[in-house]
Amino acid sequence: MARLNVNPTRMELKKLKARLATAVRGHKLLKDKSDEMIRRFSILIKENKKLRDELEKELADCLKEFSLAAGLMEPDAMEKAFSMPTESIKATYGVQNVMSVEVPEIKVVESGAGNAYPYSFADVTSEADYSVKRIGELVRKLLTLAEVEKTTAMLAIEIERNKRRVNALEYVMIPQIEETIHYIKGKLDENERASITRLMKVKSMIADRND
Repeated sequence: MARLNVNPTRMELKKLKARLATAVRGHKLLKDKSDEMIRRFSILIKENKKLRDELEKELADCLKEFSLAAGLMEPDAMEKAFSMPTESIKATYGVQNVMSVEVPEIKVVESGAGNAYPYSFADVTSEADYSVKRIGELVRKLLTLAEVEKTTAMLAIEIERNKRRVNALEYVMIPQIEETIHYIKGKLDENERASITRLMKVKSMIADRND
């Protein structure tokens, strides 16, 4: 591991020790954050799969009933029955903070006329009634699924980014600082031994002169 390019002085040694302590503390915080994000990511993945499986099954049932209704009705009657919806659904979009990551938050606001069916019951089959009612109930789940999927994707990106930071500290920065500290300590010990040797020589020379 290549060491940092610094002067081997006691001042630099003190700075590097403080920097090492900060790097170790930062590494621990980032590692804890990464572990917590992975935990939440796992929960969201399970929720996402559950929601998607439920929606796919319910949508398949709705489309099956709608196809059956389309087969029993005239095309013109189908188009007339579903051309003018009587309800509208609005959604408000915001952000929420999950482990310092801003993720989307979707809230559904329903508005419109009271009757959820855009036609007279006498004009269509019961299969159409079933599919319309079920589709209306699935809108909230669809928006919830969109929110969960986007949150999951954003957390995955942040987990990868945080992992790179942890690895950079663990395998590059901290080893470099430790290697540099070891180098400076060796140099300082070497200088100290050289100073002691010089002092002993000077003392010996003074003693020889006095003799």
